[in-house]
This record gives sequence, C-alpha cells and structure tokens, in this order.
Amino acid sequence: MQKLAFKALCVLAVVFTLFLVCSDSCSAESSAQTQVVLPNSAQLVREVVYNELHDHQTHGYWRYWIERHSAKENKIDEQIETPSGPVIRTEVSNGKPLTAKAQEAEEARIQHLLNSPSEQAQHLKEYSEDERRIGRILALLPDAFEYEPAQVEGANYHLRFHPNPNYSSHSIESRIFHAMAGDLWISTQTKHMVRLDGKLQDNVDFGYGILGRLYKDGWFRLERTQVGGRDWKTQRLEVHMQGRAMLFKTIDRETSEVRGGFNAVPSSLSLQQAAQLIHQPVQGPSVIPAAFQSGSH
Repeated sequence: MQKLAFKALCVLAVVFTLFLVCSDSCSAESSAQTQVVLPNSAQLVREVVYNELHDHQTHGYWRYWIERHSAKENKIDEQIETPSGPVIRTEVSNGKPLTAKAQEAEEARIQHLLNSPSEQAQHLKEYSEDERRIGRILALLPDAFEYEPAQVEGANYHLRFHPNPNYSSHSIESRIFHAMAGDLWISTQTKHMVRLDGKLQDNVDFGYGILGRLYKDGWFRLERTQVGGRDWKTQRLEVHMQGRAMLFKTIDRETSEVRGGFNAVPSSLSLQQAAQLIHQPVQGPSVIPAAFQSGSH
C-alpha cells in the first residue's frame, strides 16, 4: 500500500513538473508573440519623410473649409484645389455670413484672378512656394534633430526630439526649426506624420539680434489626417510666435487654422471650373460647419 502511494506521488510530481515546464514555455512563447518590436527612430523618421514627399507628388485635389483665427479676424473660407493653385472664397467673417457688399467684393476678387494672366502666375508662384516650404521643413526632420526611442500610443508611434548639435543651419527657416524641441506622432500603419509639436528652446537672433529676434517658448502644432487612399491633409495648424524685427517692429504671430469637410475633386480642374464649382452645393460632408452657417458662432 505504501509502495503504491509512493508511486502515485512520483507520478503526480512528474505531471506537476511537466505542467510547470509547459506553462513557462507557453507563457514565454505567448510573450514573444505579443512583444512589439519598435523601429529605429532615425530610420522611421526617414521613412516618414520619404512617404510624405513621394505621396505628395501624386496627391489628389480636394474641396474643404478652413476656419481661420488671427488677431485681426476670425473667418471661414471655402477652398478648392487645382493644379494652378486654389480658388478661395470667404463665407463667414467674425461669426457672421458676409454682407451683400462683402460677397460682391469676393466675387470681384475671384473674377480678377480668372481674367488676369499675371495674377494667375503670381497666384501659382505663391502657392508653389508654400508647397516647397513645407517640403524643405519636412526634409530637415531626419538630420536636424535627435530622437528618443519610439513608444507606441494607440495607433501611433510617439517620438520625442531635440536639436542635433552637429547640424548646421543654412537658412532662416532651418535656423528657426532647428531651435525647437518637441514631439512627433507617426501612424504605425502607413508611416505618415499624424502630429508634430515644436517649441523654441532659446531666442533665435538674426544679424546678431540687430535684424530681429524670435523669443524663446514660441510654439506650433501641426495635425494631419488621412482623407482618402494615400492622401493626408492638414486638419489643424497652430502658430504662436512673438519677437521683434529691425527698427523694433513687433512680431506677433498668433494664428490658428482648422480644416474639414474634405471632398475629392477632379485632378484636371481649372481655375475657371473651380470658380464655378465653388458656387455649387458639395456632395458629401458639409463644406461649411453647421455652427457657422447661420452665423451663430
């Protein structure tokens, strides 16, 4: 009887040991399967810049509203993109629909653009320069900053960055941007920029401070959203900078833009066609936020 009990205990001990080994092995295997391998931050940023610049070359064209806030005026514009630049019409100013006189002025401004080749050339030049400026700033991201290891937050990678001390700035744009530290969020799925926050760490002087200065702690925020396919558009832009220019002129840049109601338009759209389309109701999400249509904002 004692021998039988001893054998039973031995069998139980073996089974228990096997159970522990299996549990540890299964747990380790499960842990290995769920463990997220985080990408190298510098390489990830280079992929993002490549995707942003490459996709922009084949981007679509869109119709949407822009809510703009500045020290002078709050307004909502409707904008339709074309290869020749956007057609923009103000719909709401300081919370109220435009008066009949202001609407006439908007129509006259648009007609002047359509009837003036020189105005169209200048319009396209300014639009193209804005696009190139965005490209130049994006191109700075891999080299102008050092990045902490990426962390996963929901559907995004979150990276903190600070100026790379070995980077040499060669333009006013790069000097301002390089003086910032902040945070970058990147879509884990598409490797596109979702949000970029930057804050000036020191005063930025021009001409040893004689020509001008931007003050420390100025900041900006850029938020992007996927609107269709591989197209990403800016949905929020905040710029809050203060400083002084030559002859003690104050620099006070306090602007905020929110964009929404994105609807695709044909890529072959001309300025004339866009000017006609901007008078027609949009097919899809409302171009103008409902809160502003009655001027109740």
